[in-house]
Amino acid sequence: MAVFENVSQYSAKHPKPAGITFAYGTAGFRTIGETLDSTVFRVGLLAALRSQSKQGKVIGVMITASHNHERDNGIKLVDPMGEMLQQSWEGYCSEMANAETDDQVVQVLTSIAQAEGIDLSVTPRVVYARDTRPSGPMLQAALEDGLAALAVDATNYGIVTTPQLHYFVRCLNTAGTPAAYGEPTEAGYYEKYGQAFLRLVDGRPTPTTLYIDAANGVGAPQVRKLAAAISSPYFNIDVRNCDTETLGKLNIDCGADYVKSNQRQPVGMTMQPGARYCSFDGDADRIVYYYADESGAFCLLDGDKISTLIATYLRDLVSTAGVEDLEVGVVQTAYANGSSTSYIKDTLQLPTVFAKTGVKHLHHEAEKMSIGVYFEANGHGTVLFNTRAVAKLQAATPQTPAQADAIQRLWNLRDLINESVGDAMADMLLVETILICKDWTPAQWDAAYKDMPSRLLKVVVADRNLFKTTNAEQTLTSPPNLQSFIDSLAAKFPRGRSFVRPSGTEDAVRVYAEAATRADCDQLAYSVAGAVFDRAGGRGERPAEFL
Repeated sequence: MAVFENVSQYSAKHPKPAGITFAYGTAGFRTIGETLDSTVFRVGLLAALRSQSKQGKVIGVMITASHNHERDNGIKLVDPMGEMLQQSWEGYCSEMANAETDDQVVQVLTSIAQAEGIDLSVTPRVVYARDTRPSGPMLQAALEDGLAALAVDATNYGIVTTPQLHYFVRCLNTAGTPAAYGEPTEAGYYEKYGQAFLRLVDGRPTPTTLYIDAANGVGAPQVRKLAAAISSPYFNIDVRNCDTETLGKLNIDCGADYVKSNQRQPVGMTMQPGARYCSFDGDADRIVYYYADESGAFCLLDGDKISTLIATYLRDLVSTAGVEDLEVGVVQTAYANGSSTSYIKDTLQLPTVFAKTGVKHLHHEAEKMSIGVYFEANGHGTVLFNTRAVAKLQAATPQTPAQADAIQRLWNLRDLINESVGDAMADMLLVETILICKDWTPAQWDAAYKDMPSRLLKVVVADRNLFKTTNAEQTLTSPPNLQSFIDSLAAKFPRGRSFVRPSGTEDAVRVYAEAATRADCDQLAYSVAGAVFDRAGGRGERPAEFL
């Protein structure tokens, strides 16, 4: 096809490295940055096709590796409403990345265009950005070659957070429609979320300082810009781990993933009882909170705690608003602590469903709810108001001042939430809003329920593809009889629960267990890990701690 006539020439500058197979997953492509040049170039080509397949709507491209080590990098595509790439296109991405020659690159492009019935006369539009990783400029240049090869109308947003790019994409594609989302600029982002925050907290007692661990990533300069835009004592912050210039610091001993995994504060953060602390990850799409109790002990407020806080607040507002058939629901993964699930079902009496691991699966389930709250335990999540909820709020006729106030607060909350994707900064403002309006300390928030002890282990196996799951990854269907044995082990312990799921990136499986006591939890976890190793092809020397 004539439209692809320049592709081979550009592709020759970005040869695929030999012996490497690339796979596009939930997080896009992600691996050692220096190996990604050809892949990023080809994603530029695919971004053009994706835009053309959507009649010229704007597609986003983000160069980031989130919470990974600094040497890694990655790239992912963002669909027109700011959501993750449609799953059926993930296979195209992998096929394109693994084409061995320049001619094969053109062949793959041609086959995709034919299979999707794409009108190649449409001008493709793409926006792109990156985080602060040292491999970013090199990969950005490769992406720009891919965009130039197909004459894309492209806009570079520079260094921004991943959720900001998702926001820009949604704004650009909804401009001038009833669903207009905001101004597609950094200033527009800060204005939208900052003003919604101030409307919600106006007249409440001002909070103490919030200490933010920015993981030495892009969230550091961006959250300072947010604070400058808000310019209010309601958002008084102290940003730590904000060195984006020194090599080797990104996500090292800091960031949301470090805090969640190690159950301790990050380097550079001295904690005092009563104060509030939170951590972003490297591209600021995840957030966890934490505090020190009166004895100085570290206490984590992870994605489950954030989810239940938001769900509680929304439930109460919906009840006060008196809007019929407007319901709050919660989406979790199997990794959610059992105490949180019981609290949602039994105390809040809200519907909850489980989805497969990966935010795209949670997002899909949340879209089915009037108001859907979803968070992974790692702190990645958001809230969605579906079209039915929006229509009901628009049609609502309040009968009392309390109902009118609750309805207006729901509108303001919707403006405060980044519905396109999990966003550490927007989620932070949402949590801060709720704590300010409830006049709660972190300890009061944490007191809603007590997490059961849990343990997550990795078992290296010969072939992870032997492991098949159902029931949102909570139940093994293969290898045969292994699930029944796991169930028999879990039944021995009060409130025992365990499941096994294959890793998406390596020949290993994850073993999760929880129980009423730490001793029971650990015995269950190491017993299940031992059973997996012995019965399902454990590789290497059997770990001594496995039972």
